[in-house]
Amino acid sequence: MTTPPKTKLRESGLDRAIDILECLHLAGEPLSIADIAQRLDAPRSTIYNIVNRFIRSDILEDYGPRGRIFFGRAVHFYAADYIRRNDLMRRAREEVDRLAREVGETFEFCTLQGNKYTIAYVRTGARMFRISSEVGVRLPIPWTASGRLLLAGMTREEIIDLIPPEDFVLPDGRSIGVDDFCREVIAAGSVGYAITSGLIDGLTQCLAAPIRDTAGKAMATLCAVVTIDRTPEEVQALLSRLRASADRLSLAALPSAAE
Repeated sequence: MTTPPKTKLRESGLDRAIDILECLHLAGEPLSIADIAQRLDAPRSTIYNIVNRFIRSDILEDYGPRGRIFFGRAVHFYAADYIRRNDLMRRAREEVDRLAREVGETFEFCTLQGNKYTIAYVRTGARMFRISSEVGVRLPIPWTASGRLLLAGMTREEIIDLIPPEDFVLPDGRSIGVDDFCREVIAAGSVGYAITSGLIDGLTQCLAAPIRDTAGKAMATLCAVVTIDRTPEEVQALLSRLRASADRLSLAALPSAAE
């Protein structure tokens, strides 16, 4: 019997550790080792060993007497380090907070994670009818205005390779045609913003503006989520503020980028 190289074993163990963290993130709640093993189709003993190592490092913690585990305090400190040192994240949080406070609507800072749209930060508005989202929520790209901006510049073939076919089906069962979506991606990239209505539900619309890198490519977005009954004048006023904020956040606008 041939023994696998140590480097291969290390890579396999690292992959499994990442899979465990991703599994908990997608679940959004504490899981038992048996649950994780089942979801990952992995040996329970392997999951047990990795989880125990994470628990000793405070990356994971025990949650209650049922043997469930979830993210631990170390993850909080790692995230705080990231926010403190990542200039875009820090400034985006400040901008989202300011917009929500001044306008009263719900604003989000969004990006892509793999082949999904992800909310990196959100601040709920102060209006009586509030639209709430959660940080870390991952949605199919075609469901979002941001997705149309974040894929700008990609070819039809690249878009098809990236997005699973089932992600073109909306929550109510309607389907978005691939060609229609690709045309909307081109249009969003051309005008520099995207507006979608009634995709995730029939009560809301989403406005998105791109945060661009030094090459002019959308690396993230600022979004406003509002009720669908806003007047065209209100939508345009909100879009104008959103685009101005996104321009301020764009790395291309930083003095260091222009030097």
